[in-house]
Amino acid sequence: MPSAISKFPSPKTKNQKLKTKNQRPKAKDQRPNFQTMYASPNNYIPQSTSVRRQTAIWLTIAAGCLLIIAAIVGAPLALNFGHLFWALPIYRAFSLVCHQIPERSFFIAGHPFAVCARCFGLYAGFTLATIFYPLLRSLKRIDAPPRKWLFIAAAPLAIDYALGVFGIWNNTHTSRFITGALLGAVAVFYVMPGLLDLGLRLTGRKPQAATAPMPAFPEVLPAGSRVAASDYSAPHRRI
Repeated sequence: MPSAISKFPSPKTKNQKLKTKNQRPKAKDQRPNFQTMYASPNNYIPQSTSVRRQTAIWLTIAAGCLLIIAAIVGAPLALNFGHLFWALPIYRAFSLVCHQIPERSFFIAGHPFAVCARCFGLYAGFTLATIFYPLLRSLKRIDAPPRKWLFIAAAPLAIDYALGVFGIWNNTHTSRFITGALLGAVAVFYVMPGLLDLGLRLTGRKPQAATAPMPAFPEVLPAGSRVAASDYSAPHRRI
């Protein structure tokens, strides 16, 4: 016959239950404060401003490339119409970066371009790739592709030049222009990220990530508790 005293909990057991109850964390106090989390200006990145700055930098670079092409082609035209004031400074400026040998240059209006055919290919390929750069790569990216692609693009130009130097094959204006344009177009993907990064720094804005990282939520469940996995095969049993 069990004793009647056993029906009532002992003081020790009652104190343990009260202690366990008091040790439970208050979920209400540990919940994240969404108002302060997302209202803080440090957690918000105005992406539209960054995109506008990068677009302005890209447009400036593209305009500069078009200006260089116009000067290369416009120098012989200015010389043909007798505008020596414009033609001679252009020829002198490009003589610092090109040999300007007439036999290796394109002609227009009876006068050679301000640079040779290979250099004109470099400038033309770089300009064309710069214009279509936003369609091929995001302006937000400031990382360069692997260097192997730059060496692969430079290989045809080096081979064309070497074959002509050693007399194995006589290169032409077309081969010089195509190999130069290939290298110039690929070089854009290595130069443009650096120019975008430099432009953002000069304008007082450091490059930032495209999206702000989500803040980590604090642990709201008591230690040792387990959460059942959601069963997507039975909608009525989902958590």
